Formats: sequence, structure tokens, C-alpha cells
Amino acid sequence: MSNSHVTGKHVVIAGGGGFIGGHLVAECRKLGAASIRSVDVKPLEEWYQVFDDVDNQVLDLQYFENCGKACDGMDTVFQLAADMGGMGFIENNKALCMLSVLTNTHMLMAARDAKVGMFFYSSSACVYNADKQVDENVVALKESDAYPAMPEDGYGWEKLFSERMCRHFTEDFGMDTRVARFHNVYGPDGTWDGGREKAPAAMCRKVIHAKETSDHSMEIWGDGKQTRSFMYIDDCIKGILMMIENDIPEPINLGSNELVTINELVDIVETIAEIQLDRTYKLDAPKGVNGRNSDNDLIEQYLGWSPSTALKDGMAKTYAWIHEQYKRRESGENVAQ
Repeated sequence: MSNSHVTGKHVVIAGGGGFIGGHLVAECRKLGAASIRSVDVKPLEEWYQVFDDVDNQVLDLQYFENCGKACDGMDTVFQLAADMGGMGFIENNKALCMLSVLTNTHMLMAARDAKVGMFFYSSSACVYNADKQVDENVVALKESDAYPAMPEDGYGWEKLFSERMCRHFTEDFGMDTRVARFHNVYGPDGTWDGGREKAPAAMCRKVIHAKETSDHSMEIWGDGKQTRSFMYIDDCIKGILMMIENDIPEPINLGSNELVTINELVDIVETIAEIQLDRTYKLDAPKGVNGRNSDNDLIEQYLGWSPSTALKDGMAKTYAWIHEQYKRRESGENVAQ
């Protein structure tokens, strides 16, 4: 397998110390990139995946000078770097999320100056109009539902604005850009504790903790009826790499269309753990929109493919990894969280 924008190319992955970025670094190594530069603001010991044959750099990409260092000599840029987390973090750190506009802007400028051949930007389903997501029995979101604009406050506005920047850098400077709207990516080697984790990882950790401590109670944010779709990391990486190989002149959804309630997500984790817990519901906790799902018609038109890993299968792998991390932490090891 090869990819014309990765195999034999010089590739930079901004946010390479994070969850999706780490998996993307691993895949680019397999695809035979000529060189890989992985850049993240976190100290190296906090990265989820680190490879000795990769140029690992700790840089704050809010600053244009650092973006220039990151893009210098590169052929392909994957811009995944962002200050973000789960719903609790997003709702309580709106200004911090907005500041990722600096990273996106400076990475686009640096990539333009370095004359890179491909710029990939990771946007989010948080760009979608909130009025389309008020009911848990949601109609799957089409790409056109981003307008008229009413995205998630803070994080969603930052993503939508940066999508437009990609569009105009293509129009004004001839940059080849791709924009994917990620829908709730989950899997091993990602955040699972500390407040930035997303629902699948949080549910795994809570069930594991309940089982390990014999305290068979579990708190769920919201009423558990809110609906979401969750995309397994392998599908996400495959989608990214397919997107940069094809001419896609507009943002497209990259997400599973397997819709579940949060209660059903917990059911899946309980089945994996072979346990049943007593659930309590924190109704005043951040829970995001009531319903969100991915309409995959457009990605199927462009690529003849869409994410398809069954949630129960992906969650089984995720649970096993988080359980291992939990046990290692309990034994006194320092593990990335």
C-alpha cells in the first residue's frame, strides 16, 4: 500500500503527541514516508506514541516562528493540533479552545510559505448548527447543515472559522487543502482520565474503576438519552489518508453513522466487563447537544467508503487497553492519561 502524499514524502504531523496524531504517525511510518516530523506542545513523556526514527519536536504552534520550524522542508502537513477535550473541557474552556485559531492560522501561513503539496485540517462535528441537534432522535447531519452558522460556542466557532481559512488559502494561494469533520473518535492510546477524555474512554474508565473497587455505582452526565455516533481510530486514520489521495474540494464528514444513546454506550461497556452497575444521572453536568449523527452520503460519493467498525468491536479493544493502563497506574507506574 502507498499514498502519493506520504510514501517517499516529508511529512509533518502537528499534534503528533496526541491521540489521533500518534496513530497517524504510526501509519505514516508503515507507508514509508521519507521523513516524519511529529510536533506537540506537551512534554515528550506525555505523548501517547513516540518513535525513535521520527523527528519529535516539542513546540507551541500558537507561535508563527514555531510553525515555520515545523513546516520547513515538508511536503505534506497534517494539522491536528488543538487545545480541546471532552464535553466538560469544551464547555468550561471556551476562550482556550478559541485560541487554537492561532495555531490553525499560523500553520496555514507557514505551509503556504514552505510551498507544501498538501494541507490536511481536522475540523469537527461541533461546527454544525445547534438547531439541528435539539432532539435525541436526530436526523443525521449533512455537510450543508453547518450553515446558517450556529456552531458549538467556542470550540465549534474556531473550527468553522478555520475551515473557511482553508477554503480561502486554496482560492487565493492555490494551496491544496482537505478538511474533515471528525465525529467522536475513540480507541486505544488516547486520553482516558483527567477531564479531557471523551465519552467512550470515560465510560470504560468508570466501569473499570467500579469493577476493581467493588463500588458498583456509576455517574452519567445528563439523562443518558442523548445520542451520538462514535468512530474507531482505525477508520479515522484510513479516512484521512483516503481523503488526501482524492480531489475533495469541500469539508466532509468523517464519522460512523451507528447512532446510540449514552445509556446504550454504557450497556456495551457493561457487557464487555461482565458487570451491571447502579447508574446515577448528573443532570446539571455538561452534556453537549441532545443528538448528533453523521450523514455519510458525501464521503461515500467521493471515496466509495465510509467508517464501518462496529461500536461493540471498537469498544472491546478500547476497554482492554484502558484496563491495562488502569492496572499499571494502580501498581505505581507513570502512564499517559
